[in-house]
Amino acid sequence: MPRDIVIDIPRREAAPDWPEPQPLPDGLPPVPAMDQAMLPEALRPWLADIAERMQCPLEYPAVGGVVALSSVVGRQIGIRPRLRDDWTVVPNLWGAIVGRPGLMKSPALSESMKLLQGLEAAARQDYEQAQQDYEIQAQLDEAGAKATKKAIEAAMKKGNRQEAMELAQAAAACSGESPQRRRYITSDSTVEALGELLSSNPRGVLIFRDELTGWLKDLEREGREGSRAFYLESWNGNGGFTYDRIGRGTIDIESVCVSILGGIQPGRLLDYMRSAIDGGAGDDGLIQRFQLLVWPDMPSEYRDVDRWPDRDAKARARQAFERLDTIDPVALGAGQDEGGMPFLRFEAAAYERFVSWRVDLEDRIRRGEEHPAFESAISKQRSLVPSLALLFHLVDCPSGGPVSDHALLMALTWCDFLEEHARRIYSPAMDPAKHAARELDKRIRKGDLPSPFRERDVYRQGWRLLDRAGTRDALEYLEDLGRVRSVTVETGGRPTTEWLIHPKLAGGA
Repeated sequence: MPRDIVIDIPRREAAPDWPEPQPLPDGLPPVPAMDQAMLPEALRPWLADIAERMQCPLEYPAVGGVVALSSVVGRQIGIRPRLRDDWTVVPNLWGAIVGRPGLMKSPALSESMKLLQGLEAAARQDYEQAQQDYEIQAQLDEAGAKATKKAIEAAMKKGNRQEAMELAQAAAACSGESPQRRRYITSDSTVEALGELLSSNPRGVLIFRDELTGWLKDLEREGREGSRAFYLESWNGNGGFTYDRIGRGTIDIESVCVSILGGIQPGRLLDYMRSAIDGGAGDDGLIQRFQLLVWPDMPSEYRDVDRWPDRDAKARARQAFERLDTIDPVALGAGQDEGGMPFLRFEAAAYERFVSWRVDLEDRIRRGEEHPAFESAISKQRSLVPSLALLFHLVDCPSGGPVSDHALLMALTWCDFLEEHARRIYSPAMDPAKHAARELDKRIRKGDLPSPFRERDVYRQGWRLLDRAGTRDALEYLEDLGRVRSVTVETGGRPTTEWLIHPKLAGGA
């Protein structure tokens, strides 16, 4: 009687031959907490003040502040990390902070964006004044053009063609172009509109999204391949882009440089990471371009800090932002090829240190010991380290000169720090069975599954990480730990596998 066997299963479940269940390993690798010494002196008090008042990890405002700073510098100046090579790195960065809802991600990012928003507001005021002046001048030019036209006609009647030509040339020289508004930030823009924005802002702009998941998912939609290619090209800040649209014609963008900053929730990030790792639309290195990607632990205790913001610290940081908004490459001692971007190089000690570090990095990549997705992420350190070194040098050394060894050491510290965070973020991809098992075990202990149950009872629920493949991997993982047990049930047809839950875990125990 097939059903009798199923009825017997609960009695077998309670049998005394269940060994003690082994514990699940920790879900996420540990990460170090950011030390204030990792921040450039000009920004350190300001960013630390934000973190303390908001009782959030220092990583939150720090990533926001550094990405905002990179967008201010943009394509004004780059770094050539090698002595006899024209490889130029634009210090353009993408960053994101990971945290559960309600953990002050958005307020921390918003606060770290205020200095950049101040530059945006000032540029808007300058543009409005320039536009007003332009409109007044346009009216004068229109009246002058009528008088000039009469003078040209009079000269032509007299047969004085040379005089008419000089009058026409003088009028053309006086006609001014409409002012262009300097832009720093955009939040919601089509690629076409962003391209036009970059045409008049070749230094680059920053895309700020409070929640990046929607932006990432939108780029996965069918028909958005061109948009995705555009953003991939915009990351290094060195390339151009051309697109053709009916009604818009051909738009050539000489320099495509886009910084990106935002927040993301852990569950949504893990879902996206699976797509990025498993050969989905995200498997093209887009997520690996978020070099400043952090998932910090929250402070264990909350302290109520109710005090005014540190005005002196913010003023010092504002001065640094304003100074780097108007870089004079000559004053900084920058080199420049004809028609190229100004650049700095490392000082001698920094160069030797960079070469040693780079050799170690390339050896690691060539050994192929890491998961391909994680390997792709660490390969981006080739540009991350010189970018950070240049930014830290510019912000703390107003006099310029070669990029210092101290700035490089700070950049390398960031690099090691970010790699540990990358291990946490990529861990579901590097060990998917463990993370799926933890998710299933959580459901079992909550009492969401009966004992026995079948695989389809799990994957039909649509639970995170538990599709067909994830469910199978999770069950095998939990069985190895003695937390579930598979049994074969004879039903009169094809045998069916069912799963028993350890008595100490069943029913939410």
